[in-house]
Amino acid sequence: MGAVHVEVTISNIAEPDRGWTGRFLVDTGATDCMVPRKHMEAIGIEPDWQRVYELADGSAIRFDIAPARIEFMGERTSVDVIFGNDDAEPLLGLTALESAGVEIDPANQRLKRLPAVRLKPIGR
Repeated sequence: MGAVHVEVTISNIAEPDRGWTGRFLVDTGATDCMVPRKHMEAIGIEPDWQRVYELADGSAIRFDIAPARIEFMGERTSVDVIFGNDDAEPLLGLTALESAGVEIDPANQRLKRLPAVRLKPIGR
């Protein structure tokens, strides 16, 4: 499957008029979103705490994180966002997708809105 990208606006929860919009890679293998640190700081978001993440190669790294508002495809949610390196590609992780009621359609390589946000596991 090819890469899926979507335009996302991230904003400061305390000051919602301060935001940054960019092209994010949809990464269903990532739990949280990642935004380059320079964009987080430019909109007044400061690190709130740190969390250890496992990378694709199995190594672990500690990143700064903070809550932020995420908007894409006409949906809005608040999620933890990782402060990535300034040259990091912005990532839209699974938590934001699920919270917004959006899933990836692998056959058509695009995102699709669910008719409703799930409150229970699929199949129950």
